[in-house]
Amino acid sequence: MLIIAVYSLSVGAIQTGWSQASAALITEVDPMTEKVVIDIRLPRILLAILVGAALGIAGAALQGLFRNPLADPGLVGVSSGAALAAVTVIVLGGSALSDYVGWAGDLALPTAAFFGGLAVTLIIYQIATRNGRTDVSLMLLAGIAINAIAVALTGILTYYATDEELRNLTFWSMGSIASASKEDLSIAVLPILFALIALPYYAKSLNAFLMGESACRHMGYKLKQLKTGVIIFSSLSVGAAVAVSGMIGFIGLAAPHLVRILLGPDHRWLLPGSAIIGAILVTLSDMLARTLLAPAELPIGLVIAAFGGPFFLWLLLQRRNKIGW
Repeated sequence: MLIIAVYSLSVGAIQTGWSQASAALITEVDPMTEKVVIDIRLPRILLAILVGAALGIAGAALQGLFRNPLADPGLVGVSSGAALAAVTVIVLGGSALSDYVGWAGDLALPTAAFFGGLAVTLIIYQIATRNGRTDVSLMLLAGIAINAIAVALTGILTYYATDEELRNLTFWSMGSIASASKEDLSIAVLPILFALIALPYYAKSLNAFLMGESACRHMGYKLKQLKTGVIIFSSLSVGAAVAVSGMIGFIGLAAPHLVRILLGPDHRWLLPGSAIIGAILVTLSDMLARTLLAPAELPIGLVIAAFGGPFFLWLLLQRRNKIGW
């Protein structure tokens, strides 16, 4: 991850070279290089690492909670719920929600995204859980329904958006960290770091939970605390990530699977490993987004979807062969 991050500093529409980019971090260089590396690329790469880690660890935690390797913040509706709340603040922040925006300030968007993701997660979990057992198929279907509702409501808000808001929403809905700044970092860093520290605490209980709720309870773990903690901290990380980067899919799905291939299903390795792999995937995708068509730039969400879609199809084919569809 560190190697990729340092290399990303040196590539882009303006080629600075690895030696110049590295020198800009530790000493004074020419103003142009310093501006590009320190003020533009460095906040962007740090934000990519944070967003990737947040989506990766949230995906791994939700897959453990729902006991389904296909669970993902985007697939089960968490990302769309966070996005809907964020879009609501963007469009209505100057009118119906002006008091809220004035009170919350810079935290208005990430706070709304967090509660939007949290609300959707709780709704889906309540729908899919009956008599203490979670129906995975019902959970996925509920996520699809929630996604459809969120997309419809987002479309209605987009219809009422001004031209400036519409341009921001269009680019933001495809996922982008092109305008990453120190302010974005200051907004996202605390909630994401909090989730990155808290979620590994549930690793052992998630391992027990994979054997069933009864077995987990008999081993002495408190299921209510486990479910509540995973839902809250996953929503916190996804909400903060969506607030600063928009809709970025497949990271929460792909990163845990790559870690399982490398290290196995133990959540003590899976959770931190998914955070690192997620950070690598988003950083690589961002580097491709700004170099493939340089000086033009692709939204990072499109780059990830171009690779994530085939990966998801591969997972479905693997699952079909395993269960004999």
